[in-house]
Amino acid sequence: MPKVLVVDDDPHIRSVLRFALERDGFAVAEAGDGAAALAAVEREAPDILVLDVTMPEMDGTEVCRRLRRASDLPVIFLSSRDEEVDRILGLELGGDDYVTKPFSPREVVARVRAVLRRRAAPAPAAPAPVVAPVVAPVVARGALRLLPDSHQAFWGEAEITLTVTEFALLRCLAAHPGRVFTRDALMDVAYPDRRVVSDRTIDSHIRHIRAKFAALGAEPIGTVHGLGYRFGGG
Repeated sequence: MPKVLVVDDDPHIRSVLRFALERDGFAVAEAGDGAAALAAVEREAPDILVLDVTMPEMDGTEVCRRLRRASDLPVIFLSSRDEEVDRILGLELGGDDYVTKPFSPREVVARVRAVLRRRAAPAPAAPAPVVAPVVAPVVARGALRLLPDSHQAFWGEAEITLTVTEFALLRCLAAHPGRVFTRDALMDVAYPDRRVVSDRTIDSHIRHIRAKFAALGAEPIGTVHGLGYRFGGG
């Protein structure tokens, strides 16, 4: 029976989630603040953490930061804020998913099951040891040049600053011009550690990439409605 640690300073939310999770076959432990959460992780050894972002004393992002120093315990963030930057920050800190309040208890239970299922899936086989350093090839498509070894992106002579995730997504799309990538496929590119994220998170990353290129008058990524995204060339 997987154990879920629910962390929220609102006892009503903890009670609602406990009822929904236990009804679905999970064991549940609770904590009302960040410090208590860290202690409960050591004491209860949960399989997954449902963690409120906004709490007094120590917020959820700080709890996640401390956990990630020595643990890969799955984390699903809960937050009353639906800003893209908050969702992406939570995921970049090592969260596996992000649910905004108000939420359906059923949705949280489904997200918990999805994260645990994905984490339990067999990991890809480890690559063979490399004796000599491998130089990643430069990707050049029209005005776009991507230099993977130095993590640099150029549109013509202008350099564009991309996050690690944005660079990985653009590199994947540009390496296969014209090919349509679904959001699920791009999720595996953006999060190779097999964490579960929502479609909206992939859309947010693509929107940020487009905004950076739009400032230069470029639109390198096209949308295929109902399917996903593809590289549209220079």
